Amino acid sequence: MILLSAFYPFYQFLWTIYFVCMFLIGFWCIFMFFGYIIPLWLTAGLAEYFGKTKPFDPEEVRRKIMTEQEGVELLYSNPKGRGPFLHTDGHH
Repeated sequence: MILLSAFYPFYQFLWTIYFVCMFLIGFWCIFMFFGYIIPLWLTAGLAEYFGKTKPFDPEEVRRKIMTEQEGVELLYSNPKGRGPFLHTDGHH
């Protein structure tokens, strides 16, 4: 029977790699929380809470279709024939 202790150096190496990764991820989370999230709450969050910003409009973040985008000229909105585009009549 092979004991796991026979592979101890390899498992110690894996645990060390895991520990270093978790250490870096943990510090990244701490720095992001205190360096970004809390200042965001104390500035933009409180401003929104007390009504200092304009109300949220979901239309501003909606993905606009091609004809609604500014500066876009749609040349072929209804292609005919066979080509490398998708057809709406069931074949392609």
